[in-house]
Amino acid sequence: MASERASGDAAGQASAGEREPPPWPRPAYSWYVVAILLLAYTLSFVDRMILSLLVAPIRAALDISDTQVSLLIGLAFALFYTLLGLPLAWIADRYNRRNLIVAGIAVWSVMTAGCGFAGSYASLFAARMGVGVGEATLSPAAYSMLSDYFPRDRLARAMAVYSIGVPLGSGVAMILGSFVVQAVLAAPTVDVPFYGPMDAWRLIFVWVAAPGILVALLMLTVREPLRRGRAAAAMMPDASAAGAPGLVAHIGGQRAALGALFGGMSLIGLVMYGAIAWIPTFFARSYGMEVAQAGLWFGVIMAVGGAPGLIAGGALADRLFAKGVGDAHLRVMRLSILLGGPPLAAMALMPDPALAFAMLALAFPCLTMHGVGGVALQLITPNEYRARMTALYFFVVNLVGLGFGPMLMALLTDNIFRDESALRYSIAIVTAVALPLAAIILTWGFKGYARELARS
Repeated sequence: MASERASGDAAGQASAGEREPPPWPRPAYSWYVVAILLLAYTLSFVDRMILSLLVAPIRAALDISDTQVSLLIGLAFALFYTLLGLPLAWIADRYNRRNLIVAGIAVWSVMTAGCGFAGSYASLFAARMGVGVGEATLSPAAYSMLSDYFPRDRLARAMAVYSIGVPLGSGVAMILGSFVVQAVLAAPTVDVPFYGPMDAWRLIFVWVAAPGILVALLMLTVREPLRRGRAAAAMMPDASAAGAPGLVAHIGGQRAALGALFGGMSLIGLVMYGAIAWIPTFFARSYGMEVAQAGLWFGVIMAVGGAPGLIAGGALADRLFAKGVGDAHLRVMRLSILLGGPPLAAMALMPDPALAFAMLALAFPCLTMHGVGGVALQLITPNEYRARMTALYFFVVNLVGLGFGPMLMALLTDNIFRDESALRYSIAIVTAVALPLAAIILTWGFKGYARELARS
């Protein structure tokens, strides 16, 4: 079926006048698009992760447990982020991706502000779901757009720069949160004009939501790119109407490659999201540090250390790919685990905070090299359903990583060790089990992925 469709597309293109493929957009403008998308992605992670630094005041205000907090951080967001990502990606594959992203930014910004006005655990849970709905629009559409702005041999670097939004946004969230915690301790309530007294931790949700308006306006300056590799794409925006059967066949035909990519990345996400959620609290419980101070240092490590790792991973993958290494991106992902996994596990067991931060500073730039996984997916996915495959990728990775990473560490602490100070062992165990398993899965998928890349 796929070959028949490909033949039909080729015939259609030939009948259109044997036209040459249109030139790629100017590099300067393409990188401008990357910069705007990076800004949106950074903001999305600020809004997503700010709650991690507000564990103590939220627990006190709502009288909830670590496990309930982990559900707010993870499952409440991930459930709708992953489930609605699929139908939203269907829209991205057929209609204007830029406009979809603009609408998504508006939704997640409003719902982030809504977290600050939540009066109960249930309403805060619902607001976190809304944040997930809005953010589900971004990456599937962004990945698809970037694949139409950059040729294959430069795509990894472009997506690596876009992915800087993950550590940068998480780091900014930690840094902002550290100052908020200090404000909560100094002045638990703040007088807000036209509203009255408001808890300081609530006000931060409103502040981090406000820049979303400006980012949405900036996003309107981005042009929707031509969808490359699709028959009559410029003339028929709905040319992928027959894409759904092809998508199912595509997934079934790439079980080995997709299984390795999805499985390996899910386990990496399990560790990364769990660590990001609980490391500030770990420093407070294990070493007696103030959460604000721990969050500040952790935020600096993420914001500063994440970019070099992502760029190095993207450059290395592009270099190996240009030399004909078909499984280059999966190899870089495995390398990130081998270099960053041991120091991350060791971090949780260090006898003092200085050594723990040193291990964290060593681990984080290495682990962020795994960001080329999204590029690997684009290279073996036809344009007709690239956004949907990206959404499916995020569905699996985030449901496992964000949905269960923070919760798994909390469950070990609450139900196995039954001691808050044992959080360090929960982090170490999850890291020491999940990352080696991820490396094994990626290695198993090398041949299958290279075969699918050659076929595509």
